[in-house]
Amino acid sequence: MDKHEVAPDVIDKVPSGIITVQWESGVKADMGNVLTPTQVQKIPNTLSWEAEPNALYTLVNTDPDAPSRENPKFREWFHWLVVNIPGCDVSKGETVMEYVGAGPPQGTGLHRYVFLVYKQQGKLTYTDPLRTNTSAEGRGGLKTQDVVNKYQLGEPIAGNLYQAEWDDYCPLLYKQLGL
Repeated sequence: MDKHEVAPDVIDKVPSGIITVQWESGVKADMGNVLTPTQVQKIPNTLSWEAEPNALYTLVNTDPDAPSRENPKFREWFHWLVVNIPGCDVSKGETVMEYVGAGPPQGTGLHRYVFLVYKQQGKLTYTDPLRTNTSAEGRGGLKTQDVVNKYQLGEPIAGNLYQAEWDDYCPLLYKQLGL
């Protein structure tokens, strides 16, 4: 994650743990490997990290390169946010921002898609608006660090990332989001 400058663009310090992120097709995020939007259009079917069985966690998935790495005016575009995850069972967490796969604009090159996990101090009461996967509202410009500060999440305990650039799935995603 250091190699891809996740710190300082998203977080201050790269976590020591790694999140396993895999999609149904068998592709995996692997610390900056290149995947296509088509490969990651559906929610990952495997997510795991070193977790304490009775602890709760928050999962963040963000693109710090919106609309491009050269011109990151949003400096983050949130793709997924789940809180109150028991252990690594994301399906039992509270999805507050539904998953949206990679959708970098055409001609903007590779974007980084960063996954981070935070151990919570206890159960969170999420007070921001819930976001569906049919709207881009509230996703652009939201900063991981702002969420971390508001909900007192501390430092991430695990992370991973992949990179992607535009492919022919992106227009379908934009339509889904009403763009």
